[in-house]
Amino acid sequence: MAALSVDVLVVFALILVALFLFVSELVPPDVTAIGVLVSLAVLSPFTKVPAKEAIEGFASPAVVTIMAMYILSAGIEETGIVERLGSILADVTGGDEGLLTGATVATTGIGAGFVNNTPIVAVFIPLITGLSERYGISPSKLLMPLSFAAMLGGTLTLVGTSTNLLASEYARELLGEPLGMFTFTHVGALVLVVGVAYLLTVGRRLVPARIPAAADFTQEFDMDRHLSQLVVRDDSALVGRTVSEALDDARTVPDGGVVAADANGTPEAVAVAIADDIDVDVLQVDRNGESFLAPASDVTIQAGDVLTVRGNPQAVNRFAEAFRLRQLTRETVTEDDLSEGPGDGFLVEAVIPPSGSSAGRPLATLRLRERFDTTVLSLRRGGTIIREELDAVELAPGDTLLLQTTTESIRYLQEAGYLLVTEGPVEAAVSTDPAETPPLDPKAPIALATLVGVVVVAGLELLPIYIAALGGVVAMVASGVLNANRAYDAVGWNVVFLLAGLLPLGVAMQATGGAAVLGGLLVGLGDVLPPVALLAAIYLLTGLLSSIITPVATVVLLTPVAVDTASRLDVAGMPFLLIVMFAASTAFITPIGYQTNLMVYGPGGYKFTDFMRVGLPLQLLLMVVTTLAVVATWPL
Repeated sequence: MAALSVDVLVVFALILVALFLFVSELVPPDVTAIGVLVSLAVLSPFTKVPAKEAIEGFASPAVVTIMAMYILSAGIEETGIVERLGSILADVTGGDEGLLTGATVATTGIGAGFVNNTPIVAVFIPLITGLSERYGISPSKLLMPLSFAAMLGGTLTLVGTSTNLLASEYARELLGEPLGMFTFTHVGALVLVVGVAYLLTVGRRLVPARIPAAADFTQEFDMDRHLSQLVVRDDSALVGRTVSEALDDARTVPDGGVVAADANGTPEAVAVAIADDIDVDVLQVDRNGESFLAPASDVTIQAGDVLTVRGNPQAVNRFAEAFRLRQLTRETVTEDDLSEGPGDGFLVEAVIPPSGSSAGRPLATLRLRERFDTTVLSLRRGGTIIREELDAVELAPGDTLLLQTTTESIRYLQEAGYLLVTEGPVEAAVSTDPAETPPLDPKAPIALATLVGVVVVAGLELLPIYIAALGGVVAMVASGVLNANRAYDAVGWNVVFLLAGLLPLGVAMQATGGAAVLGGLLVGLGDVLPPVALLAAIYLLTGLLSSIITPVATVVLLTPVAVDTASRLDVAGMPFLLIVMFAASTAFITPIGYQTNLMVYGPGGYKFTDFMRVGLPLQLLLMVVTTLAVVATWPL
């Protein structure tokens, strides 16, 4: 049977392998996409995708536009416009949870229609957590609605998300009718209004308060039994040395052994050590009311100093015995104890961003303590908190770290893309302080005018969207809003490679007849369902797949199938294409489908199932609303 030819089987085999890799995350999604591209070219006799055609995705108008929009979004972010909006929210809402939720989702949703939603969410996370602490609101109640609203806002315009631009490419190739800037805005506005209404009513009750309101960091990460204070005895081997000297020269202490000082009171240098298997970090040295950050301090330890250490009780006991230290058993270490003193040390919460340079690396390889005077106290992954053997943990996007650090270090780590600060005293230096109105950059009007100009020119179809967006990039750099290096750094290259790598897969599905095979299955379903019900089923399938294998991959796989199905049923193809496009922006039911969900997953302390609890009813509601709205505008 032609439908089961070798060509089709080869393409389906590649799809299955790609799906497995997307779900298992054995390699990053963008690497998987490039692997698909290479495989399609190598197997071109079967896939019908020549090598030259396989790389044409990098020159696709959708890919070029996405790259440009990343840079335009960075210009808006760089000039402080988003931070100013956040500060206004703090003043307008006055700490009322309902008003704050409404203002947050409305502002985020509208903004995400024109600016990449990732930087919007990145700016709003510390703003929300700061306001939550200030007004005694659980940040969990606000962060998931923030992410969902950012996704919903992407349905407003052509540049709202990369999937919209990709769908427009398919509309041009398959239907000969590309989508305009505001072609589907009326439906997107309805989707946003319905979604916001849900988040402010039913969703507000379903979102759990996982993080207690105004929780101390040590309480939030349940550190009570993993933070201790030890007094340095007169005969301790640490006396007269800095913490780093004592630990850098460490050798294994024999089981049950004690490191003592010699008759002159100086340490026995040969014996100064901690056993390799004692998982303890010295965080701080306190002396006569002064505190010194242990990794950064060159202060020599004296008898009577109090050391604050991280470690489980058993490890701390071994550490105390080895170095002749006395435990203060009745003392509880709080966030304030680790955030005061002249040494600039404080606690901060930070998340591993989806495209961060630290994702996929064991924590030990970052050498945070040695290079940046930064110590990881704990790691939260969803509802699980990891406090022991942290060096061996391989970091994953969405992981939330509790750090003791300094202003200079955390600023560098954030700017270098290692992490994203979500809460802590340093947020005023690197993000948004909800108590103050941040100043706008003098070039903010230029950045805003450039973005508006791009939208207007593309909306009036004076120029193709990709040319208008590239023109906006030139204006941003030429005017000094961004320098060239910042412009290149702003591009989400993982998204670019993901999209460019998967585009030839859609070509292969069409060329080999794979789309027709899958379309035939949907046609069989169409024999028992009316076209409107079939559209709803495709919407639900798209939303579920988007939550598992990313929206971009889902659009590439299902758009050709949906259009082929419409052709076989002898109905209009545009409604089927738009249903896939809208549904791809509803990856609500897991934290892994969309990057903004991953960004709030850790800071909100959510469980994996929380997203399904809140997101599935919203997805079903929008399935009905979107299907009816699309059919009303584009009759079948």
